[in-house]
Amino acid sequence: MGDTARRIVASSGRVINKGVSWFVFCILDLLDIVLCVVFKVVDLVVEGEWKPCYCSSGSAKEAIRSGGGNILVSEHGGESKILSLTTSSKILQLEDISDTLFSRPSLVSQLKRLHIDSSHKNSNTSFTVNSTIVEMLGRRQHGQHPATARWSDCDCTLCTGWISPSSKGKLFVRTQGPIMTTGGMRRGEDVLFIHGFISSSLFWAETLFPNFSGKVKSSYRLFAVDLLGFGRSPKPSESLYTLREHLEMIETSVLEPYKLQSFHIVAHSLGCILALALAVKYPRSVKSLTLLAPPFYPVPKASAAQATQYVMSRVAPRRVWPPIAFGASMACWYEHITRLICFVICKNHRLWEFLTKLITRNRLRTFLMEGFFCHTHNAAWHTLHNIICGTAGKMEAYLDAVRDNLNCKVTVFHGKDDELIPPECSHELQTRIPRANVNVIDNKDHITIVVGRQQVFAQELEQIWTTT
Repeated sequence: MGDTARRIVASSGRVINKGVSWFVFCILDLLDIVLCVVFKVVDLVVEGEWKPCYCSSGSAKEAIRSGGGNILVSEHGGESKILSLTTSSKILQLEDISDTLFSRPSLVSQLKRLHIDSSHKNSNTSFTVNSTIVEMLGRRQHGQHPATARWSDCDCTLCTGWISPSSKGKLFVRTQGPIMTTGGMRRGEDVLFIHGFISSSLFWAETLFPNFSGKVKSSYRLFAVDLLGFGRSPKPSESLYTLREHLEMIETSVLEPYKLQSFHIVAHSLGCILALALAVKYPRSVKSLTLLAPPFYPVPKASAAQATQYVMSRVAPRRVWPPIAFGASMACWYEHITRLICFVICKNHRLWEFLTKLITRNRLRTFLMEGFFCHTHNAAWHTLHNIICGTAGKMEAYLDAVRDNLNCKVTVFHGKDDELIPPECSHELQTRIPRANVNVIDNKDHITIVVGRQQVFAQELEQIWTTT
């Protein structure tokens, strides 16, 4: 087949993919609306309360009224800007909340927006505050943190162990290595491992921890956390899972109680964003940064005002092919469809794990399944939008700060076959941090960049730590 024929076939494939995708996602748009009504009714029947969602937004005045008048809104002419919200003694910056949570353009929403715009064309204010965010923040302000699983979430011991008083509201942390020497003094190095989206600390503990050398096992302290909302860590239903909340939980669960003064960070996927934010916050403490598949999408100047929307369009392009793009689009765009998926899969994860072991005759290790299943829809939905999309306007500043203010070693690993986060993201990162050592591994994808090459990767990490 000649080059011309290949181009024709490729062009035809793109047109077909675009057309089929338009049809499929129009159907999904409508299905999500139907599920919105279904879930609201079931929530009302089962929990006795009409739960909010992000399908509709109210005006600033309505938002203030529903939040009890505790939200501070500053309006400047035709533009309105939320500055901050006071909750008890804390101030939560609403800029930490991604607008992709409540602004995801669809065929239906665009038609609705045309009607709204025409009915408000004479209004002096154009900014709207989503009532769901206001209501959730209002609950937090009045101390309403129900420590129980919702009817659509799993209530097994593994998923709800954080409710026990013994957990003290801290992240679940897997540790390996000595805490103190016999003389009461620390020796060796400290390493913090941060997993990616819908994963857990087992991603590290089951792969790397057993494959480190005797020297590392005896003298290094290794800390692998379950992020807020994932694995065995707390999953508060009223949390918005912002970057600020994730960082604070890491600080109060690992850095402070274990007295980490100087440490290395190893992070995967979404965890790379948290790693960069930590490095910027603790520039004198971070000794090395090892990032796997970092989701860095440079925002063009023309899209700077809508950086979050641009990154969401890159992560979730609303295409049915390749399949991983379809999965990412489902996760990003559909609040109620993803809640249904979580209900079917996560709430019944014990059944799926049993069937997997039965079918494979217990030959398949299920640690990846535990990480994938043990989360709530609320945690996954907010973390995806507030971390991946919500930090779109901050990533370049983080990278520039690492380049200019940190002397730590920066090493990046990326699977060449990664279709979820393409290797170009790592190359773009290197343009911001020229000293970063980028390694693109052949025949590896988003998961097999670690799983399947854990022995080699453990050795690579030890070399990074010893040469820092």
